Amino acid sequence: MNVKIQTVHFDADLKLLEYVSKKIEKLQTFHDRIIKVDVFLKLDNVVHTIKDKIAEIRVHVPRQNLFVKASSKSFEESFDSALDSLVNQIKRKKEKQTV
Repeated sequence: MNVKIQTVHFDADLKLLEYVSKKIEKLQTFHDRIIKVDVFLKLDNVVHTIKDKIAEIRVHVPRQNLFVKASSKSFEESFDSALDSLVNQIKRKKEKQTV
C-alpha cells in the first residue's frame, strides 16, 4: 500500500503526519487489496479568523476509487471523521461484492 500525504496552504508538523500514517495503516484490516492512499490536509480559505481544517482521503483499489471529505476545527477531528466514513464505504462495497 502506497500512502501519500499532502498538505495544502500550510506545513504539517511531524506529530500530525505520524498520526495520519498510523491511522491509515489500519485500513489494511478492512480491505486487503488497497493499492494507493492519497491524504490531503487543507486549510479552508475563509475570511474569518478561525479557519476550518479539511481532510480528504482517496483510496485506490482494483476497479474503483473511494473518496471522502470532512471538515472541522482540528485536523485530527476532520481526519477521524473522514476515516470513519471511508471505513463504512469499504464495508458496504465488500458486502455488495460478497452478495
